Amino acid sequence: MGEDCSATQLIDANRAFNVDGLDRFLKEVKLADYGLSYAVVSIIGPQSSGKSTLMNHLFGTNFREMDAFKGRSQTTKGIWIARGVGIEPCTIVLDLEGTDGRERGEDDTTFEKQSALFALAISDIVLINMWCHDIGREHAANRPLLKMVFQAMMRLFSPRKTTLLFVIRDKTKTPLEHLEQVLREDIQKIWDTVYRPQAHKETPLSEFFNVEVTALPSYEEKEELFKEQVAQLRQRFFHSIAPGGLAGDRRGVVPASGFSISIQQIWKVIRENKDLDLPAHKIMVATVRCEEIANEKLRCLTLDKGWLELEASVQAGSVSGFGRKLDSILDAYISEYDLETLYFDDGVRTAKRQLLVSKALHLVHPAFQAMLGHLRSKALDKFKNDLEQLLESGKGFAMSVRTCTKASLLAFDTEFTDVAIKHADWNASKIREKLCHDIEAHAASVRGVKLSELKSSYEKKITEALVQPVESLFDSAAQDIWASIRKLYRHETENAISRYSSSLTGFELDQSTFDKMMADLKNYARGVVVRKIREEAGKVLIHMKDRFSTVFSHDKYSMPRVWTGKEDVRKITEEARAVALKLLAAMAAIRLDDQSDKIENILSSSLMDGPVIKNRTIEASRDPLASITWEGVAPENTVITPVQCKSIWKQFKVETEYIVSEAISSQEALKHRNSWLPPPWAIVTIAILGFNEFMMLLRNPLYLVILFILFILSRVVWYELNIAGEFQNGTLSGLLAISTRFLPSVLNILRRVAGEGNRHHQAAQSSQQSLPSPAHTPRNQMQRRFSSSSFSSSNTEILRHSDAGPSSESVAESKSSPICH
Repeated sequence: MGEDCSATQLIDANRAFNVDGLDRFLKEVKLADYGLSYAVVSIIGPQSSGKSTLMNHLFGTNFREMDAFKGRSQTTKGIWIARGVGIEPCTIVLDLEGTDGRERGEDDTTFEKQSALFALAISDIVLINMWCHDIGREHAANRPLLKMVFQAMMRLFSPRKTTLLFVIRDKTKTPLEHLEQVLREDIQKIWDTVYRPQAHKETPLSEFFNVEVTALPSYEEKEELFKEQVAQLRQRFFHSIAPGGLAGDRRGVVPASGFSISIQQIWKVIRENKDLDLPAHKIMVATVRCEEIANEKLRCLTLDKGWLELEASVQAGSVSGFGRKLDSILDAYISEYDLETLYFDDGVRTAKRQLLVSKALHLVHPAFQAMLGHLRSKALDKFKNDLEQLLESGKGFAMSVRTCTKASLLAFDTEFTDVAIKHADWNASKIREKLCHDIEAHAASVRGVKLSELKSSYEKKITEALVQPVESLFDSAAQDIWASIRKLYRHETENAISRYSSSLTGFELDQSTFDKMMADLKNYARGVVVRKIREEAGKVLIHMKDRFSTVFSHDKYSMPRVWTGKEDVRKITEEARAVALKLLAAMAAIRLDDQSDKIENILSSSLMDGPVIKNRTIEASRDPLASITWEGVAPENTVITPVQCKSIWKQFKVETEYIVSEAISSQEALKHRNSWLPPPWAIVTIAILGFNEFMMLLRNPLYLVILFILFILSRVVWYELNIAGEFQNGTLSGLLAISTRFLPSVLNILRRVAGEGNRHHQAAQSSQQSLPSPAHTPRNQMQRRFSSSSFSSSNTEILRHSDAGPSSESVAESKSSPICH
């Protein structure tokens, strides 16, 4: 009997609690699975009153029973625990050590009181085993027992209502009704004599106990009847915890999962001889057990495969359905907690549940934040892409930013609903604010880039529109350079500012920023002109020399000037220098504002030689150029200081004197080249002194022929030797060149004349041999005439060549002649 009862000694005779045995027992009976659907039944009574025998027959346990043949002695030591076999719901049975035993002695009642208090604290039903013959007796053995039970009840703060089932053993012929009436009267008397706290002075016995009475025959004398009535009594323990069942008040019951902790703590308090506060004990048990369950669920959540996979996926990137998946994992463990702590105190269970949820949320919060980070990055990328597309389509910047911001935030809010967790009231306000900040920062960055690009574009256009035109104006011979520069500067600046203003409309800038950008562009345009002017001023000497050369070397029709000797070099030089000085005056200061100055007058009066400017306004006693500033010109507008102008002019004059000297030399050379005839007085003298010789030539024609031939030869030699060209290089060099070439040139001329004569003579002989008639035929006469005419024509040709000067062929032939070599 009782093979499945798993009887275990819970507390030994020395009051030591068997924790390991209890844990094994609870695992064997699987009590944690029953929740609140279990009952605890204990039995107390005098030693050797048959308590163990009754429990074994009533619940199918196998507690050790007394051997009657060995005499009455202590059989059960301490407190034993077992499971009732075949009874629903699960019933835990406690067999307590008997009272009034000789083994502990008359004075050692501590364990009896402690065990009785322990039984009342944890049991739903307490069986009080008593002898029938003790009912109604003043000094019966059951009176100290009842008094001890009532006194123990008073040590329980706010005790629950417990069922006291009095089992009358060895019933006599006295009817049960009379026995029950007497027993109840005795119980009431004992209750009235027990000390009670002030709060329970008037509290009736029924507030603490449900008193039930039953009687059983003697086991030794009427065993079969005993077993039959015990079987009937056993039926009362089925469904004992149901409404109307044998169990009493179930309000203080501890959930099965906390049973071990509960009874351990109760026994600890009882051993320390402290009053047992059952409500506080219930809270304590609920606290400990709920905390254990919460920690276990949190540990399982930490190691959950689904959660680990979800966490890893979130670290890698955005996860679709994150909130739904995480809620599913959390719901599973929170539901398990709710199920396992269902029967514990609501306040404790709720508090620990909140703590579990808080810890679980703390565990998953980094993943949640990571998901929000992914959403923020995704929304920010969407903003960047949309903004780029809208700007490429030509829409205004500010409108594009507003449109893209609204779309990105809407996308973030929409996707956040997929990330939100129902167990937490987390919101994305901070991440959303960060997203807005990032969007604003990116928009500001893009706006800065676009404004910078736009500014650079217009600055480039202004540079292109101003630099080369300004340079060309300085290169030109304009009368008023600065008037043209101002006109160009204002025109291009106004056009650029107008277009720039239209381009900035889409940015919706505040007025101060807009005005600043307009001013910056205008200042840039001015700076372009100023920088170009200063750059050109660095080359002012080159510009002055070019301008001087242009005016000096070209006439008023811009044709290259030929120095014939009739030009007034001094006047032309002064005009060219005046133009160069005017250019220097133009470059000396910046005149973008309509303000006049006296720079040109000062330079002209101080630097020009001669009376070019007659009305001098500056005193001769003071040098106006001995300064670093110009009168009426701001220092920042000064490009070339007066001292620098003076130095530049000095260098300019030195470097242009060579051009003037060359012009004067060209005129002198041309005059010498054109004066071959002697002076008129020499011609008159020659005519008077040579009159006789001239008349002699007229009287003798042979002299004329000889002179003519000499004249022809001298002309040929003149052009052959290029005497005029040789003497242009100097008299000495000309004489040396002519002396080395004179004889070869004369021989070359004679050789050509002889060659022409031989050629005509051979031609005449060949024509005579071919004629059949004598030499006096008309044809011979014609040949002779032809020969004479050919000789005459050859002489004429030689003269013609001598008049025309030496040709390139004749010069080449003379150079190749062996005589020349």
